[in-house]
Amino acid sequence: MTLVEFQTAFWHDLWADADERTRHEGPASHPGFAVYRNTVLKGCADALLSLYPAVHRLVGDDWMRAVALDAARAAPPEAGDLQHYGAHFPAFLEQAVAGSDWPWLGEVARLDRLWSESHVAADAPVLDLATIAALDPARLAAARLVPHPATRWRWCADWPAFSLWQAARTAAADPNPPCWHGQGALLTRPAGAVLSLEIDGADCALLEACAAGQALGDALDAVQVRHARFDPGASLGRLLQQGAFAALTEMPS
Repeated sequence: MTLVEFQTAFWHDLWADADERTRHEGPASHPGFAVYRNTVLKGCADALLSLYPAVHRLVGDDWMRAVALDAARAAPPEAGDLQHYGAHFPAFLEQAVAGSDWPWLGEVARLDRLWSESHVAADAPVLDLATIAALDPARLAAARLVPHPATRWRWCADWPAFSLWQAARTAAADPNPPCWHGQGALLTRPAGAVLSLEIDGADCALLEACAAGQALGDALDAVQVRHARFDPGASLGRLLQQGAFAALTEMPS
């Protein structure tokens, strides 16, 4: 067996179920393989516990470890860097709690994931209010706002996912939100630490439009059509203050 063949068989046996591993004479037949396999599985599960701290706190250690092991078996890592592992976990978790008293848990997991993405995103300058204020209204309307590489956002129409997530991340004594309504979340990293802020559906829609490359004037008009109570000035100010944008690009005249 060549080295490549051994490595391929080893990876296969590492994640195959017990019946499949016993069908051939591969690495799984060697003494001690089960110990190695369990160590790798535990490492993947530990990574998920670390990457999803809000979920971990809300469901408790035993349940989280059990579901993390199941998730690791269902989707092994594709690389050795476990810092980026676990993108599948929110959807996996959503299926695991279907029909339970935790229908919002997948949304909380998505915010944990967005925090991790914001934390490791590339550095970039932050667009400030002074740059915006220096443009006349016509130039500003034609310009495009570029979201910062670390900016992440999520709108959850059905659940107060942001409040549940924030309470768990900050170890609040009572994570139960006072009002159960939809919430949006904004995560930014303007200067080292990841910041989080509750935002509304209109703010999320504006970020989506900017990320799609729409001119600011067109983006604001489109959001206004969908959200009658939208306040463009307040929304822009809120997003700029959090460091949501990296640059403003003007279209050639």
